[in-house]
Amino acid sequence: MRIAIRFETDIVPYQNATAGPFHPDSYSLKRAALAQNRILTFKLIISAFPDGGMIPDLHSCEGADLAPGLEWLGQPAEAKSFTLIVDDPDAPNGTWNHWLLYDIRCSLHTLAQGHKPGSVGVSGTNDFGREGYGGPCPPKGHGPHRYFFKLHALDVPSLGLVRGARRAEIDRALEGHVLAEARYMGRYERK
Repeated sequence: MRIAIRFETDIVPYQNATAGPFHPDSYSLKRAALAQNRILTFKLIISAFPDGGMIPDLHSCEGADLAPGLEWLGQPAEAKSFTLIVDDPDAPNGTWNHWLLYDIRCSLHTLAQGHKPGSVGVSGTNDFGREGYGGPCPPKGHGPHRYFFKLHALDVPSLGLVRGARRAEIDRALEGHVLAEARYMGRYERK
């Protein structure tokens, strides 16, 4: 399997003297990058927590279990769709899949907080046995777990999978179609 992967998690630093501090919306990011004559790299942004930071309870099984809002920019021009995989490699029995979403139209660059299956893209079945987002819920006393949000830009408009596909099916369908990957990581611990 040959996959070309680029990823970047840093936000382009920018402050506009008249508009005040930089805000993480795609228009501002693009404008900031253009103003600084920078080349955009594929980036994923989650405003609910910093990259590498703690995920708020709101997005976990101890809170409302709401999917955080996501935003991305800088995807390759030849991208035709996106796939999102959120997993926890620190789970006791191996990697646990929390969110599988594929066939996201390339014209989209955001997913709203609280995303529900059927509203955007096609939802796969996570390891909780349901479609859609399942927030962090590690065993109590197991220490902090890492949650990787991985957005793939693809060279095909669809993976050709039916609704409810599992991770292994999605991984097979991704082979040879990933143009770039953007990553963002959050941590969560139940005490």
